[in-house]
Amino acid sequence: MTAARRCPACSGFPASSSFHGFSPARGLCGGLFIFTGALHFLKPRVYEAIMPPYIPAPREMVLASGAAEMAGGVGVLVPGLERPARWGLLALLVAVFPANVHMAVNPDQVKGLPSLPRWALWARLPFQLAFAVLVMKATTPR
Repeated sequence: MTAARRCPACSGFPASSSFHGFSPARGLCGGLFIFTGALHFLKPRVYEAIMPPYIPAPREMVLASGAAEMAGGVGVLVPGLERPARWGLLALLVAVFPANVHMAVNPDQVKGLPSLPRWALWARLPFQLAFAVLVMKATTPR
């Protein structure tokens, strides 16, 4: 039995590992979700403000969704965790969509919302689909 050939440029990962499938989409996706997840901890009031009133424990939900975003972002970047990261992030995007709709439909109920034109709040909604496409692209094996 021979040892797996190691790639010196990739910190010793086996040359056949999925690390070699690292793409700009993976880097962008992982970094984006880690960054936005961290913002949930750095600026929780911003996220609490857009929570629909029927969601219980808004602060805890903001922190939980931030932790899930960061975990998903890390999962996108770590070889072997792409598949669970994909399904976790897609589920998260579906779960947070009601807050984005609430913000577009009821901007007057969102405390501290910057004065954005209403069309901009609606235009933001399709970005959830764009993020889902990015997650799929970043985590689908080549």
